[in-house]
Formats: sequence, C-alpha cells, structure tokens
Amino acid sequence: MSTRKVFTNGLIFNNPTFVQVLGMCPTLATTTSATNGLGMGLATTAVLLGSNIVISMLRKVIPDQIRIPAFVVVIATFVTIIEMLLQAYVTPLYESLGIFLPLIVVNCIILARAEAFASKNSIFSSAIDGLGNGLGFAVALTILGSIRELIGAGSIFGKQVMWSSFEPMSIMTQAPGAFLVLGLLLALFGSLAAKKHNA
Repeated sequence: MSTRKVFTNGLIFNNPTFVQVLGMCPTLATTTSATNGLGMGLATTAVLLGSNIVISMLRKVIPDQIRIPAFVVVIATFVTIIEMLLQAYVTPLYESLGIFLPLIVVNCIILARAEAFASKNSIFSSAIDGLGNGLGFAVALTILGSIRELIGAGSIFGKQVMWSSFEPMSIMTQAPGAFLVLGLLLALFGSLAAKKHNA
C-alpha cells in the first residue's frame, strides 16, 4: 500500500469516527466546543503517532502472547507524557477534557491501529498510519464540536459569530445534542460514501 493511500485511508476513506464509528466515548463527551474537540483530537493524534512508531520498532521483540498488555504499556506512557504537557502548558484545555485524557489509554482506535497495522508494518508506514488516523479523528471531533458550539452557543473557538438576536439551542452543548449531530453527520458521510461507490 502506498504512503498516500495509508494516510488518506485513515484521514478520509476509513475515518475512525465517520466510517469505523470507533472512539464514541470521547467523541460524544468532549465535543461541547470546537476547542475541546480539536484538543482531544490532537492529543489522541500525538499518542497514536508515538505509540505506532514504538510498537512498530518493537514488533519483532514483543512476544505474541503478551502483545496487548505490551501495547497498553506503550500507549499509557505516551498518554502520561501528553497529559503532563497539557497540564503544564495548556491548563484550561487539560481541565476541560478532564478524565477523558487518561482514558485515551483504552481508546479502541489506538489499540486497533497497534494490533492491525503497527505490529505488522515498518516504522515509517506505521507513523503515516498513526498520523492519518489521528488527524481523521481530530477533524471529525473538530467538525462535531464546531457544529455543537455554533448552534448551542453561537460561537466557534470561543468567538461569537452569530447575529445578536440569535437564540442558542443549549441542548446542543448537552448529551442529546452530541447524539443528534453525530447521527446527522454519520448519515451524511454514509450517503456521500454510497454515492461515490455507485458512481
């Protein structure tokens, strides 16, 4: 598989959120705003990139019987590093994401890429795969967060963009709004994919 195909597969054609429907817990919980969505997406991308590289480097060393625990240890190391960096340099985002930062350790997207790709491919290909899937997840979360913030608060990335008489739908920044927006985006993405497949 070419480098371009590996990257675009995770970013678009096999997007973790809109195609594989993975990582729904952080997707629904952290996308109350575009900033939170982007922050969680980039944190996950950094963990995915780092863990894919290390797991690919160690793929011939890790015994098959303990590969999953070994993958979790590698992933947990990167999550801890990212969590400490966010706490030190981006404290408001760290506090806003809360418990969902350490839960990146058990994010099925990262474990899936480690098992399905990084443990079987070269370091470079694994890095590209991690970057593509991570950015695909980040884009999906940012889109979801932007829509929810726009309709629920009249702003995007904290900047007011709607007219002064706009009445925000506060339900969009709550759990039901997350399900509603995600459902509509999944339907749209599925429809576009079907049209491309039938064309």
